[in-house]
Amino acid sequence: MTATTSTEHDFAPRRSALYAGNTRAVIHRGFLATRSTNGLVVLSGFFEPVFYLLSLGIGFGALVGTVQTSTGQEVPYAAFIAPALLAVSAMNGAVYDSTWNVFFKLNYSRLYHGMLATSLGPLDVALGEIFLALVRGAMYAVGFMVIMQVFGLNLAWTALLALPAVLLIAFGFASLGMAITSYMKTFNQMDWIAFIMLPMFLFSATFYPITVYPQAIQWVIQALPLWHGVELVRGLTTGALSSMMLVHVGYYLVMIAIGIVFTTSRLRALFLK
Repeated sequence: MTATTSTEHDFAPRRSALYAGNTRAVIHRGFLATRSTNGLVVLSGFFEPVFYLLSLGIGFGALVGTVQTSTGQEVPYAAFIAPALLAVSAMNGAVYDSTWNVFFKLNYSRLYHGMLATSLGPLDVALGEIFLALVRGAMYAVGFMVIMQVFGLNLAWTALLALPAVLLIAFGFASLGMAITSYMKTFNQMDWIAFIMLPMFLFSATFYPITVYPQAIQWVIQALPLWHGVELVRGLTTGALSSMMLVHVGYYLVMIAIGIVFTTSRLRALFLK
C-alpha cells in the first residue's frame, strides 16, 4: 500500500516554479515528434493560400486590373491579395499547431500532465508550444514569400521586413490560440475556432479594400487581428508605409502578452493544484 502511494506521488504534478528556464526541452521534444508525422499533413496548410493566389490573384486578377490600397496606392490585384494571403498563411500555421495539437495534448495524451510532473514550469511549456506553432507559421510564410517573389509581387524593398512581420503575426495567433484552447473540453467546442477563422479570412480586407463596407462594419473588421496583419504586410510588400503600422505592431504585442499570461495561468490552474 505504501509503495503504491509513493509511486502515485512521484508521477503527480507538483507545484513547481512558474519558469524553470528549460523551454528548449519542450521545443526539442516537439521537433522529435514532428519528424515522425506525415509531411503532407504539415504542408497541407501551406497550399491553401497558394491556390487562392493562383486562382484569384492571377486568374481573376486579369479581369480586375488594379486595386487601391488603404494609402491610396494603385497596385495590381495579385499584388493586393498576395500580402493578405501571406498573413493568412502565417495565421494558419500558427493556429493549427496551437489549437488542435494542444487540444489533444491537454485532453487525451496527458502530455502536459507529465511535463509539469518534472521541474518544468507552466511558462516553460507555454513558451515551448508557442514557439513550435511559430515555427510552422514561419515555414508557411517563407514558402509563400518565395512564390510571391517568383511572380514579382513584392513591389518594394521593404518587402524584406514582411518576414519579421509575419513572425509577429504567427506569434500573436499562436499565443492567443493556445490560451483559448486551454479552455476547450470537447471537439464540438473546437469547431468554434474554424467558425471564427473563416469570416476573418474572408472579410479582413483580404480580397478587396475595407472601404467597400459601411463605416460601422469597417469598425468591426478593424477590431479583428487578421485585419491588422493584412494591413501591416500589405504596406511592407507594396511600399505603402504609414504611421498606422505602429498600431498594427502594438496590437500584436498586446495579443502576445495576453496569450502568454492566460496560457501560463491556465496550465498552472489545470495541472499544479
